[in-house]
Amino acid sequence: MFRIFKHYIPYEVMLLCALDLLLLVLAGEAGWHLRTFQLQMDPGPFRDRLPAVIGFAVIVWLATIAVGTYTPIALRSMRFATARIFVALGLGIFAISFVNLVLPGTALWRSILLYAMAIGLVLLVVNRLLMSRIIDKDAFRRRVLVLGAGPRAQKIVDLSRRPDAGFKVLACLWMGTGPGEKIEGALDRASVGDLGKYVASIGAQEVVLAMQERRNALPLKDLLRVKTKGVDVSDLSGFLERETGRLDLDTLNPSWLIFSDGFTAGQRLSSIAKRAFDVVVSLALLVTTLPLILLFALLVKLESKGPAFYRQQRVGLFGQNFMIPKLRSMRQDAETHGAKWAEKDDPRITRVGRFIRTVRIDELPQLWSVLKGEMSFVGPRPERPQFVRELEAELPYYAERHMVKPGITGWAQINYPYGASMADSRRKLEYDLYYAKNYSPFLDVLILLQTARVILWPDGAR
Repeated sequence: MFRIFKHYIPYEVMLLCALDLLLLVLAGEAGWHLRTFQLQMDPGPFRDRLPAVIGFAVIVWLATIAVGTYTPIALRSMRFATARIFVALGLGIFAISFVNLVLPGTALWRSILLYAMAIGLVLLVVNRLLMSRIIDKDAFRRRVLVLGAGPRAQKIVDLSRRPDAGFKVLACLWMGTGPGEKIEGALDRASVGDLGKYVASIGAQEVVLAMQERRNALPLKDLLRVKTKGVDVSDLSGFLERETGRLDLDTLNPSWLIFSDGFTAGQRLSSIAKRAFDVVVSLALLVTTLPLILLFALLVKLESKGPAFYRQQRVGLFGQNFMIPKLRSMRQDAETHGAKWAEKDDPRITRVGRFIRTVRIDELPQLWSVLKGEMSFVGPRPERPQFVRELEAELPYYAERHMVKPGITGWAQINYPYGASMADSRRKLEYDLYYAKNYSPFLDVLILLQTARVILWPDGAR
């Protein structure tokens, strides 16, 4: 995997992204030539239209990222990917039209947009067809040797069987500890002889330490020999972080969190840039969406008794409580008997409330909290104090998610469907911890782009 600003991206995704961007540049240039040929005009020197062609390619490329054309399911399903490409091109037309409105370009460029989009559609679909046929997926998968043969090793084996796994397990070695925990197919450490020679003979690129008990069990001399030969040696927690995009609570321990890199969200330059972005964009969005907020506030008021807006206490940065404004989506008496998790098909939600929850309109007033500095656009979703006390008692490291400012959208929101149970909270915490540990402006941009996918296809909204 490539590591970009502490975030891992699979090789095949990077290759596909690069090829798509190049093909979109070609589509923009081809569309220009096709239209000028039709009008019997000289296309002119390439340098004169370079900004327009590059702008077209980048805008459409960002739209393909936003709608999820590089997600695991899109990489596995040609039908799914094609449908998302269609949506991306539609968003691209809208975005370019908006740019032309704000920064007027040439009439010729606007007229060739559909030509470029049509050519781009064909090229992107053909690219995926060829990539799926000519590239051996195993060529992009890291070859891994697992030291250990218990439940931790089984976790790695199970993960390798997923269609989108970025690695394959060559073997699991039972190190002679943990009797009765030897998984099926595991080899005895004694049977392979010299570990360094064995790693070389099977072509392993990485050795993952997954023993249940590591005290006095690590073959330090063997691992040193393996490492000096250029083979990566990874701790299980770090390996799972890289492959899943979350911190696995079952294998996490304080010493790993302390000594691993990350948790640098407080870097001054990044914090200033993040705050500046929050202020400018929240102010602009508040102004532009105010008519929409007022319209749905009126609909909420007409459908059910009670105020259209309400304020709710949440837990924010460093565990401090603050109040967030929201459009009311439930009946006024929804919490007469106290706060409780939202449920699937929750009867407390009104008809208008169900719609505004689905498209996230109920959260637009939270832009005020972003402008005030109590929230950010990107960060863990803030929970209510009643739930936080319960979750901190049940889930390890839950308090650590409050070390970054809460957000309207976040890494957990784009990777895990809405859930309202202890199990769901546990999985979302794993994503939140990953974000807190690996925060960078690049990750924020990636989350903001993919939030469009969550809004357009709101799976699990409650």
